[in-house]
Amino acid sequence: MLLNIIVTFVVACVALWVGYVLRKYVAEKKIQDAEAKAVHILDEARKEVQDKRREAELEAKDLLYRMRQDFDRETKDRRQEISNMERRLTQKEENIDRRLDLMEKKEKEIESKHENIRKQEEAIKLKDTQLHALIGEEKERLQKISSLSAEEAKQILLNRLSEELNNEKAALIKKQEEEVRALSDKKAREILSLAIQKCAAEHTVESTVSVVTLPNDELKGRVIGREGRNIRAFEMATGVDVIIDDTPEAVTISAFDTVRREIARLSLEKLLTDGRIHPGRIEEIVEKTKKEMDEKIREEGERAAFEVGVNNLHPEIIKLLGRLKYRTSFGQNALQHSKEASFLLGSMASELGLDFKLARRIGLLHDIGKAVDHQVEGTHAKIGAELAKKYGESAEVVMSIEAHHEEVVAQSIYAVLAIAADAISAARPGARRETLETYVKRLEKLESIANLFKGVEKSFAIQAGREIRVIVQPDKVSDGEANNMAREIRKKIEEGMEYPGQIKVTVIRETRSIEYAK
Repeated sequence: MLLNIIVTFVVACVALWVGYVLRKYVAEKKIQDAEAKAVHILDEARKEVQDKRREAELEAKDLLYRMRQDFDRETKDRRQEISNMERRLTQKEENIDRRLDLMEKKEKEIESKHENIRKQEEAIKLKDTQLHALIGEEKERLQKISSLSAEEAKQILLNRLSEELNNEKAALIKKQEEEVRALSDKKAREILSLAIQKCAAEHTVESTVSVVTLPNDELKGRVIGREGRNIRAFEMATGVDVIIDDTPEAVTISAFDTVRREIARLSLEKLLTDGRIHPGRIEEIVEKTKKEMDEKIREEGERAAFEVGVNNLHPEIIKLLGRLKYRTSFGQNALQHSKEASFLLGSMASELGLDFKLARRIGLLHDIGKAVDHQVEGTHAKIGAELAKKYGESAEVVMSIEAHHEEVVAQSIYAVLAIAADAISAARPGARRETLETYVKRLEKLESIANLFKGVEKSFAIQAGREIRVIVQPDKVSDGEANNMAREIRKKIEEGMEYPGQIKVTVIRETRSIEYAK
């Protein structure tokens, strides 16, 4: 019994020891597996971190490259902009330098003029001294001839009285003429100022090019087409020149015919909106736009006739009026100019008690020839008169249109008013634009015409070439000769120059007598 217990105890102890050994082995195995797994996980984590780091470095390099490209592009654009600004500033500096040179030249001329005036004053003072001496001599002679007979003395007295009366009569006539002229000028200014006050118009300045904006520069290639077939088809269909250059997101259309240029602009905008750009589609869009343009021209003509209150116009006349909206002269819109002339002419006719409806009709139609003057030979006044006669306008309207540039003699008061209204509308400040070169040439030509006359000391073109002031030498040119010189200069200007409106010629003959009280 005891032996069994001992054996059982020993077996139990052995079993416990074996179990302990097994558990220890299993635990160590698990620990080794866990350590190996942990090492593997760490290796994978290290690899993943390295991959992530390489990806981040690549992304950073790519971002840096893109930022560098953007910076280079912005720098290039900014440099181009700075270059353009520098070029414009250089041009402005050159213009300022030219103007300063002109001002310095004028200052020198004024100084020279002052010096000449000073010399003239000295000469006049000398002549005044000589005159006093001559008066003294005359008194002595009178004293010597006091022994003449009564009849001879009476005759001398009568001759002197006759001379004084003639001088007073001439002065009185001149005074009356000046009063009549001042009164007539005042009345004319009142009529013209009232007419101008009643006419307030907006004016636009157009050039020979139109710019079509593109959504992006990629469309330039589609506008050009394969081997340039699209742009050639467009130019043939519209009759304009299409200019595609480095200007970003823009295409330039060039043509002297403004109607044709407007048709081309509208057609190109429709093609860009539609997206289908090929020769067949181009011809279709251009033809459709031409029909729409004809309708728009007719509407513009009807609107202009309605605004000025002129009715019963022939349909073809209305179309010609609408075409004037796309015609300019020295930057002044022809249709706007015609409406303004119509208002001016009607207002002046009302002030003079004439038929203002007929006057407005003449003013509206006076430049109708400009609508076709590129297609028909002759001046626009002559062409307009023929068109008015063709479409049933009255003889008064036809004659006034033909005479409004004085190519024929004005035979009615309406023709004279048409000349005045056309000149006022064209000559007022801001109506027309001129280049600086043309402006300077006109001033120089005005002064050169005046300087051709004998006795002219200096001439100055002022008020933007609307007036020329001529200073003459008083010892070489008398008052009567000064009046004749003004008329001759006016004739020379009319014969040798072309200009809008009128030019005032002023001849100045100045004498001064100066004494100092001490």
